[in-house]
Amino acid sequence: MIWNPNKECMSRDEMSALQGKRLHKIVQYVYHNVPFYRHKLQEMDLTPDDIRTIEDIVKLPYTTKKDLRDNYPFGLQAAPQSEIIRIHASSGTTGNPTIVGYTRKDIGVWSECMARSLTAYGVGRDDIFSVSYGYGLFTGGLGAHNGVEMVGASVVPASTGNTEKHAKLIRDLGVTGIACTPSYALYLAETMEQIGITKDMIKLRVGAFGAEPWTENMRAEIEERLGLKGFNLYGLSEIMGPSVSYECRMQHGSHINEDHFYPEIINPVTLEPLPKGQTGELVFTTLTKEGMPLLRYRTRDLCALMPGECGCGRTSVRMTPISGRSDDMLIIRGINVFPSQVESVVLSMKEFAPRYLLVVDRINNLDTLEVQVELRQEYFTATFDTPAAIDELRKRLADKLRSVLSISAKVQLKAPNAIERSQGKSVRVIDNRKLK
Repeated sequence: MIWNPNKECMSRDEMSALQGKRLHKIVQYVYHNVPFYRHKLQEMDLTPDDIRTIEDIVKLPYTTKKDLRDNYPFGLQAAPQSEIIRIHASSGTTGNPTIVGYTRKDIGVWSECMARSLTAYGVGRDDIFSVSYGYGLFTGGLGAHNGVEMVGASVVPASTGNTEKHAKLIRDLGVTGIACTPSYALYLAETMEQIGITKDMIKLRVGAFGAEPWTENMRAEIEERLGLKGFNLYGLSEIMGPSVSYECRMQHGSHINEDHFYPEIINPVTLEPLPKGQTGELVFTTLTKEGMPLLRYRTRDLCALMPGECGCGRTSVRMTPISGRSDDMLIIRGINVFPSQVESVVLSMKEFAPRYLLVVDRINNLDTLEVQVELRQEYFTATFDTPAAIDELRKRLADKLRSVLSISAKVQLKAPNAIERSQGKSVRVIDNRKLK
């Protein structure tokens, strides 16, 4: 079953021609509407007329997370504010989030791409689908929600939290599909087992899992414990949100909606493009986005593009699972977390030395974050004499971290020089999660 055969099954020549036409149009659009891009192109002695085919994309400059941060909040927005109907945000490397505005057309494209994904999983009008990504500034909840409605299935906007109630609704409503992080799916399975709901009491058959790394062993465990078929769903808010790419029933790579998002793989050190089949950093150019189009955006995700046709009949290029990152970003419960964010909070409080350690773990199938930080000697001597003062300082730091990171962290205050030093590069992160 294919949602849009005209686009998902295009010949390679037709797709390349469409991509070239759309690239030329989007370069013209940002040149005239985004001063940042106009200045970039002028510095490179480029005009929109120099970009005629999709092969010309290599002439264009890269866009990075820093560019988004430096132009906070609306500096990269191309559409006038009167045409922006929704604003999402994702965490950046400082306290400022990445702001992404969407026009009505953008929301329609996003819904269409999500409908393609769900249809590839086998979701149809008769399904009842629980969306258990977070709703709000995070793109997961509303992104999946709109796609379920476009397909015509019944959506249950469960979001996150109150998992026991959610488990009962899955049983009582006869929910057949769910979209959530893979770690939450395992937590849901565990909760069901604790309250006596077995997989033969529910009707789940399809799971759309994304927003964090997962492995084939995790997939097998989720499928066994919930009695469903699990599919990968990839996206990032800077480009669109969930459904930039999706697995089909063949489950041999994820199809990229490349009529809207043109993919490249580059060497993250030399920035030179790599041929299909080689692993490198994934780069996307939005070909149709109106609110905040991006040229050659460096995702920092490492993967490869898969050549050749897929047995499902779709001709769109596929990407392998993400194998890692080319930067130090962590994904914790679907939220992007940078050590530099923690550092900015620590350095903003006079009680702490610039020594900290992030310990990430997975307990009961949910990611946890512990932040260890050293006190300065003068504050250590005064603070550790009073238990109430310790608790107050710990709470103050935890509240600031939650405000910046958008997730809770356990705070552990350490004595001066208690965090182990390294003669080489400082170790700022210990990730104990075992992706089995």
